[in-house]
Amino acid sequence: MAARVLCYDAAMEISRSRFADVRGLRLHLREWGEEGLPRLYLLHGWMDASPSFQFVVDALAHDWHVIAPDWRGFGRSAWCGGDGYWFPDYFADLDAILRLCEGNDDAPVRLVGHSMGGNVALMYAGIRPARVAGVLALDAFGLPDRPAAEAPGRYQKWLASLTVRPRPRAYPSHDAIAARLRQDNPRLSSARATWLAHALAEAEGEGWRIAGDPAHRRVNPVLYRRAEAQACWQRITAPVLVVEPGAEPGTDHLRARIGISDADHAAALACFGALRLLTLADAGHNLHHDQPEQIAGIIEAFFLSDGP
Repeated sequence: MAARVLCYDAAMEISRSRFADVRGLRLHLREWGEEGLPRLYLLHGWMDASPSFQFVVDALAHDWHVIAPDWRGFGRSAWCGGDGYWFPDYFADLDAILRLCEGNDDAPVRLVGHSMGGNVALMYAGIRPARVAGVLALDAFGLPDRPAAEAPGRYQKWLASLTVRPRPRAYPSHDAIAARLRQDNPRLSSARATWLAHALAEAEGEGWRIAGDPAHRRVNPVLYRRAEAQACWQRITAPVLVVEPGAEPGTDHLRARIGISDADHAAALACFGALRLLTLADAGHNLHHDQPEQIAGIIEAFFLSDGP
């Protein structure tokens, strides 16, 4: 891979950017490593962006061509405009990005996704099973099912939200963003928080904001149907590895926070034909920030040793 330079608290692999017209939107792709190396696709989570994977990329021991898109409306990718963002668009964007990057090569690809990105990867692997060689999902196993009775109230909230354009949360400095990142994740070191604050921020008036369309924070009018996700998971033919934070006291455990029951989790596990589940100690929801060296090792072991 390219020469490394010292930054934050590790030797940093320098990324490069390119922009592509994907389904009518200008999307940003962040890349590390040289063309021709084995490709690894890293898919970020909600209200995040591609620089979030920098620490994992820096810890990879082998040479890869890493491609990390900014989803529509996140990072340096274009905003949609209109009235919202719809989850199926992420499947279509990923499909188009793979065609763009893989060219005429229809060989199955390696997908790593965090949170929302992991859910996109898992469902896509069931929608297009032959396109995926393996999925490594970081703390991603869907959302709790929502009862149909919630639909009228959800639509009411969505209609009300359309009358006001959401405003971004502004911060007076990068240090203020770094402090907020550490408040949300106390495991994040000061050096890494400062680096992320600069990498994820854009100017907003006289201050700064996390890059991304604030319209993502609007209530989604479409209720989550867990049965649909499970139907996709059941069609996956590729190996799947899900990595979750450990259950020790103080762990930021997403399943508990969003209300996925043990029964839901067991039902999810039963959907997969070839699934492994790992738990990672001393990590919260952002495992790739808390334990990037371990995550990098898990990625490479999965895709090079005992995975696809």
